[in-house]
Amino acid sequence: MSPNFCYLAYMDRMPQPTAARLVSLDVFRGATMALMVLVNTPGDGAHSYGPLQHAEWNGWTLTDTVFPSFLWIVGVAIALSLGKRMAAGDARGHLFAQVLRRAAILYALGLVVYAYPFSLSTQRLLGVLQRIAICYLIASVIYLTTGVRGQLIWIGSLLASYWLIMKLVPVPGYGAGDLAVGHNLANYIDRIVLGSHNYAGTKTWDPEGIVSTIPAIATALFGILAGHILRMRRQLSARTAWLLGSGAVLIALGLLASIWLPINKKLWTSSYALLMAGLDFVVFAICLWLVDVRGFKRAVKPLTIMGMNAITVYMISELLDEALGALHWRGPLYRAVFVPLASPMNASLLYATAYTALLWLIAYGMYRRGWFWRV
Repeated sequence: MSPNFCYLAYMDRMPQPTAARLVSLDVFRGATMALMVLVNTPGDGAHSYGPLQHAEWNGWTLTDTVFPSFLWIVGVAIALSLGKRMAAGDARGHLFAQVLRRAAILYALGLVVYAYPFSLSTQRLLGVLQRIAICYLIASVIYLTTGVRGQLIWIGSLLASYWLIMKLVPVPGYGAGDLAVGHNLANYIDRIVLGSHNYAGTKTWDPEGIVSTIPAIATALFGILAGHILRMRRQLSARTAWLLGSGAVLIALGLLASIWLPINKKLWTSSYALLMAGLDFVVFAICLWLVDVRGFKRAVKPLTIMGMNAITVYMISELLDEALGALHWRGPLYRAVFVPLASPMNASLLYATAYTALLWLIAYGMYRRGWFWRV
């Protein structure tokens, strides 16, 4: 048994301290949200800036790190928030009820984001906020009913079971183990169950689909493990080292697993979940060291502001972009203001950067007025 596992199992029996608010968590969340807005609003999808595009299928780009990072942060927040409340003696039944309420609100907000053009026959049932809601709900229940050892078992079981069903369960017409677009089990289940409610860009499967949510839950649980490390009775520098070491192990496991199961964001493969969690551990550890250990808080204040109203920023970003599209203003605005300034790809980057800056100004205005929307 690994030393990490033994220590985490021991942590499970230790009384946990109340964690002070970590500015680095807001910074990491803000950076993730800023990148999410940047990649989601290219102005002209036909000429979007290359480095801000998702991998076409297998492999990964910087853009493919955004969504798992947000889910990982959700897991960290679960451990810090629910852990603090459990230590304070809050009844688990009350915590379960609050978790269910928050998950329901997040899911409903996800439906609102994809409501346009207001057709119930094609309303997207799954999506970014819907997946966050489902993973938040299940990961919270696991956190409230198990300790660290149980959570490790859940992570291993979720990743292993998803790996096995994707490789061993046959798909009509394609057999077992074919992970190509439209040939794999996850796409097949989405096509059969969701039908016209799939992602509009594919119509027959959803990148936030049913089966691929299984390993996404593990991503949130990895965040919970990071939260356990943050609540350890050790110096912050020591906890930073634990995060770095854990991240290095997960990155190595993800790259090793990719030999047999390709890294694929759209399928959220087990290798992808491992690699992304490892990157989150490492990047957050660096952020934690710079911001909360070394005290470089002033330089990252813009990201802190963005991170303190992340869900609000996301909702405004998506709904404003939909409104610009529905009013047929996005294209003319992009062509009139940004195309004359640069090549099509760089014009797309300029548009996305300007849009992200606008969202930051909105977040800054809310911050100055003390408006913080909590679900």
